[in-house]
Amino acid sequence: MEREPAVRRDSSQITGRYVDLPGIDSGSARVYYEEAGQGLPLVLLHTAGADGRQFHDLLCDVEIARCWRMIAFDLPLHGKSIPSTGWWREPYRLTTRDYAHWCIAFIRAVVKGRAVVLGCSMGGAMAVYLAARHREDVSAAIGLEAPDRSPGRRNRFLCHPQVNQAAHNPTYVYNLMSPASPREARRRAWWYYSQGGYGVYAGDLHFYSNEWDGSRVIPEIDTAQCPLYLLTGAYDYSAPPESTRRLAAKRPGIDMRIMPDLGHFPMTEDPDRFREYLLPVLEELENKLDAQGDLVHR
Repeated sequence: MEREPAVRRDSSQITGRYVDLPGIDSGSARVYYEEAGQGLPLVLLHTAGADGRQFHDLLCDVEIARCWRMIAFDLPLHGKSIPSTGWWREPYRLTTRDYAHWCIAFIRAVVKGRAVVLGCSMGGAMAVYLAARHREDVSAAIGLEAPDRSPGRRNRFLCHPQVNQAAHNPTYVYNLMSPASPREARRRAWWYYSQGGYGVYAGDLHFYSNEWDGSRVIPEIDTAQCPLYLLTGAYDYSAPPESTRRLAAKRPGIDMRIMPDLGHFPMTEDPDRFREYLLPVLEELENKLDAQGDLVHR
């Protein structure tokens, strides 16, 4: 695949702000998000242990911003978001229930209507979950690096008092990226992981590596009402192509595509290459959602 001409990006089109979201049972969290563009809402879910900066190049994309309102938010305890009320009382552990709650609360508070959800890794798994269980809030989903399951990603060194988390954790994920991706971008992805709060990456992996089982929710997806795309990089042993294929095979109508020259963080490790796979999906979704009447958000 040949490279397209240079992509036009403009960081000044990005704005950032906070929104207060209610907790599940009580309390609240002050969540930071950045957005750019106008049109169909596209909510972006970051990977475990990281934050919305992973989507910076996508948010800067001038062409995509003409048709899509891109919104990337940091989960509580991640990035610039404030921890939720009483967060210190017990070790952090992200559950499916908690994760889905924050996503839906954010969509209802900021989008105020149905949104397309694009997530990567644990965010990709959650995009699938939301498409299955929350169709009233989700019009379509794009799962990047979404496996059927991903056991074994947790280990005792991710959150160990004798191990430098800021050096260990980013190095742990570095080889999940394609060696063909630009080194500058791969090192940037490494840096994002070096800045995670203590225990956050390990806590996120409770959802991704322990709880997540796509076979339990994928049969509930109605792709005629909520289109689902699964895009997976070939250089990814956390969510390898065969794992995504197993997930897609469990439900007719799922559009599954392999990105042969990308790894586990496509939007971060090689934004230009990634957009070559993303743009056709976004164009197809515009047509599908137009037919369903979801373009009212423009």
